[in-house]
Amino acid sequence: MVILDHRHLDLLFEKLKKQGFQIIGPTRAGVSIVLQEIHSSADLPVNLREDQKPGVYRLSERNDKAYFGFNAGPQSWKKFLFPPVLTILHGDRTGKSFELTGPTNGQPPAKNPKKMAFFGVHACDIAALQIQDTIFSGGQYTDPYYMKMRENLFIVAVNCTEAGGTCFCTSMGTGPRATSGFDIALTEHISGKDHYFVVEEGSEKGGKILEGLPHRPADKDTAADLEKKMQKVSQEMGRILDTNGLKEALFANFEHPRWDEVAKRCLACANCTLVCPTCFCSTVDDVTDLSGAHAERVRTWDSCFTLDFTYIHGGSIRPSIRARYRQWLTHKLSSWIDQFGTSGCVGCGRCITWCPVGIDITEEAGAICAPAAPPQKIS
Repeated sequence: MVILDHRHLDLLFEKLKKQGFQIIGPTRAGVSIVLQEIHSSADLPVNLREDQKPGVYRLSERNDKAYFGFNAGPQSWKKFLFPPVLTILHGDRTGKSFELTGPTNGQPPAKNPKKMAFFGVHACDIAALQIQDTIFSGGQYTDPYYMKMRENLFIVAVNCTEAGGTCFCTSMGTGPRATSGFDIALTEHISGKDHYFVVEEGSEKGGKILEGLPHRPADKDTAADLEKKMQKVSQEMGRILDTNGLKEALFANFEHPRWDEVAKRCLACANCTLVCPTCFCSTVDDVTDLSGAHAERVRTWDSCFTLDFTYIHGGSIRPSIRARYRQWLTHKLSSWIDQFGTSGCVGCGRCITWCPVGIDITEEAGAICAPAAPPQKIS
């Protein structure tokens, strides 16, 4: 653990670029913080915070010039490893035959895709990446595109120093401090004129990047202060979800009347699944041009909230919004554990913030799993 002065943050950018990394990070775009290619600390959303509550997202100014004073924005990092639209293969007609002329089996278009460095990844999103690792590369069926992009990835984590209004990572055991899955982790410290980063090395790659950067050793007081800061953030979460017995309780309440109540509000717009950092539903379409000479197989994001997602001969398996919302919530918090060995929720709160009608997953799960009230005695 070492200390890096904020004035030397750009040296870290330069080191990554010299190693051939394309740096992806948070930056302001209009009225939100998005993830895209950045080149220096000047591109970061300096002095900005996100004010979030159910169905509400606003940017406001801070007064401390923090580089990472924000929480989870509308975009997650999955879009760079699991793209919203991916051409799996394409081919062209040549005479009476048909020849594949593009990527096959989902392989990246280049044999040596550009290395990416994710800069400013919160602990909840690192947990989400680890979940997607299990989905796309941990079983019998793997995604070669995901695996190729993942193996060239460098992660600079950022520990949260403030909790967001819809955050509940503490409940899910995924934050606010990153404990694994990163190459370098930064914790921003601002006090008076002191502005620096506590830097933790998470891998051999991370150690090599840190070599040559001007830094000083962190003492015991710094480590103790970091621990206190993380505990404080943990106690200030905007939301709480009791996960004790949650999996079993959801299975036991398959016909709970709350499903009908939430269905009256839900628009089935799929916003929650699109902003979720772990959702992985997709569909595949074969398309041709008007001449029929060129054809492509394209994978695009889909959602269990769309009526056609479960369509088979004769109709959709889940024709009602009630059934589709129940599928999403019970899969995310319950059956996902049976499928992948962990919950599908990391407590980032995006689904709460970006729901147009402000449906709160913590509120709904709590209401469905609450113990039944004892019958009242009639005197």
